[in-house]
Amino acid sequence: MGRFTSLEMCAGAGGQALGIELAGFGHEALVEIEPPACATLRLNRPQWNVKEEDLRLFNGLPYFGVDLVAGGVPCPPFSKAGQQLGEADERDLFPEAIRLVDECRPKAVMLENVRGLMDARFDDYRQKVEHQLNALGYETGWRLLNASDFGVSQLRPRVVCVGIRKELSEHFSWPEPLKVAPPTVGELLLDLMKEGGWEGAEEWAKQANTIAPTLVGGSKKHGGPDLGPTRAKKAWAALGVNGHVLANEPPEKGFVGMPKLTPKMTARIQGFPDDWEIFGKKTAAYRQIGNAFPPPVAAAVASQIFHALSAKRVYKVA
Repeated sequence: MGRFTSLEMCAGAGGQALGIELAGFGHEALVEIEPPACATLRLNRPQWNVKEEDLRLFNGLPYFGVDLVAGGVPCPPFSKAGQQLGEADERDLFPEAIRLVDECRPKAVMLENVRGLMDARFDDYRQKVEHQLNALGYETGWRLLNASDFGVSQLRPRVVCVGIRKELSEHFSWPEPLKVAPPTVGELLLDLMKEGGWEGAEEWAKQANTIAPTLVGGSKKHGGPDLGPTRAKKAWAALGVNGHVLANEPPEKGFVGMPKLTPKMTARIQGFPDDWEIFGKKTAAYRQIGNAFPPPVAAAVASQIFHALSAKRVYKVA
């Protein structure tokens, strides 16, 4: 266990959990309802306490006093790719997140979601969440962060909400973007594209000379192992990538045409380390990858939270 502890909600493939671990936190429990994602968590971290259950039924009281409650509650209620129903969407789990914060009374809260949550139509919703956290004793703020500012080879804007106990809030500041640009898609994936002996990999990498479009897809109700709707596929085609379907293996010797990405390639684009294995076949694997919070971004925010908690020790209530 780390110096500080965390409780992770909607853990998915572990992108945020891994980033929080890298920042120095030890996980007391990770809650996730999808069996393939739970299998991924157990595959990579057998020691983690993975709770395979519905967040609505999860009792946070046994974790009272945990230092950090974090998670990426489902994004479809706020996504521009959907109807943006907000609290009218049955998948809205922000109320459950607030309930767990109330039950656990952590020192800090970290919640992430899609850029659509910052739309004007959700101003009242964000204020409601903020007021609820403030009433529980937290100074709360929202920030739109681009993954490319933290070494990830795609733009991937994500909204992050951080709440810090008021007596510690003066010690928290949002992470600053890195001064070094992330690698291009070609630079990032060249070695993987060459694994099957494809002679055109070097030439392809020269064309794939920007960062990736935001990885989309992975919805349980819509889509399969592809790189998203028409607009996304066109953006991938400009990089020389066939976004209509993922491949199981990299292109082989003699391949002609636009290569497809493998799940391993998309995981690397998402910021996962190569030794982080994703359980399941293409559809199940890409659903986990496409919904993940890039570990480097999670680590950057969690490190700032860790610093705030370290500035003044707060002891658990007996």
